[in-house]
Amino acid sequence: MAPLPASTLSTRLVFICFVAAAVGLPVAIISISKAIVLLTGLASLLWLIRRPFAHANLSAMHAPGAVLMALAGLALTMLWTAATMDEALGAWAKHAKLLLIPLLLFLIRSRQDALFALATFVGLQVFLLASSWMLWLKLPVPWATSNMALAEYAVFSSRLDQPIMSSILAAICWHLRHLAPGRPGRYLAIAVMIAALANVLFVMQGRTGHVVVIALISLAIMWELPKPYRLLAGAAPFLLLLVFVVSSSKVRDRMDAVIQEVGAYAKTNQMVSSSGERLNYWYRSVQSIAEHPLTGSGVGSWHGEYKRLDRGRAPASTLGVRNPHQEYLLWGVEAGLIGIALLCHVLLALYRDSLKMSTANARATQSVLAALAISCLFNSSIYDATIGDFFCVSLGLLMALGFHSVKKSDQLPFSNEVRS
Repeated sequence: MAPLPASTLSTRLVFICFVAAAVGLPVAIISISKAIVLLTGLASLLWLIRRPFAHANLSAMHAPGAVLMALAGLALTMLWTAATMDEALGAWAKHAKLLLIPLLLFLIRSRQDALFALATFVGLQVFLLASSWMLWLKLPVPWATSNMALAEYAVFSSRLDQPIMSSILAAICWHLRHLAPGRPGRYLAIAVMIAALANVLFVMQGRTGHVVVIALISLAIMWELPKPYRLLAGAAPFLLLLVFVVSSSKVRDRMDAVIQEVGAYAKTNQMVSSSGERLNYWYRSVQSIAEHPLTGSGVGSWHGEYKRLDRGRAPASTLGVRNPHQEYLLWGVEAGLIGIALLCHVLLALYRDSLKMSTANARATQSVLAALAISCLFNSSIYDATIGDFFCVSLGLLMALGFHSVKKSDQLPFSNEVRS
């Protein structure tokens, strides 16, 4: 099959690297990068009609079909949604960021392209990590635009998003450290991993980030143990939690806050805390799912369902909330139990595709997937801006690398490896 002209390949790679670097930056830049990737994908499809070129055989993978099926299922609920059509279309567009995964798989045509894009992705995340440490050290960071920059040390996003992103950066650096050029590169990858873990555990305050980092460290420990002893790794999360509660005031204070807030909600139905608000969102979501267990109330309907069922009992500050801070319940409200099954099918399809990769690539991909599955328990991590784009892009890049990887020695693109 005839390849695309070199100039087209270079332009396409620049666009891919742009979207890889954009995640973690302000939302406006992320939105521009997604639009560029969408247009690039459409242009590639038109070129494919005229002149075939080598690309990933998406039919051989489970994730693209699962993503399309899930989005089609949500689109079908527009026929009976309780939301206005503008609300339904807006909500569907937020879910549609899942298309970034198959789009990146389609646009990345070689292992070298995947390595360049992944190096760009990691480089930007290292920049965010260094900026967060600079904020903590009270150094000037004029590019930090987050309203949580000075108090919470989040550069562009929030204390919820950045710890999760840094946890995933640590996992990628650990599992793919062999990709770094030479021994110094591997030591540098391990140093970045340590800096990211320390930032999450001792600087940032995001509780979901703390849970994610404990889970990812536990997975890494399990994979490093000999197979006969891997069951012992089941105790790792509890031991790590104990260690971090004792050693990190950030983890300890946030854990204490959760216990107090949940206790207050259980005793007095108090909803003025973060945990209390979440529990109320979840309770109203379960009520809505119970009313429409199979079909749901339609895409974009969560906000209306919440206001209808809550009837003003929650603080007025929560009336503008557009999701229940729980991805599974969001899909359940919008598309019923079938919607939850569609979402779980996407996660399972990603896992099944990861099993075809090399061990290191599979572990990196599965770490991101585990982080996503856990984050979705406490937030609408796909629906939300920034963190949802981050997850989709990181999974797309890792899956593309796994698909195009060969059995030769792995090196980063700025090493001496020759383009295939």
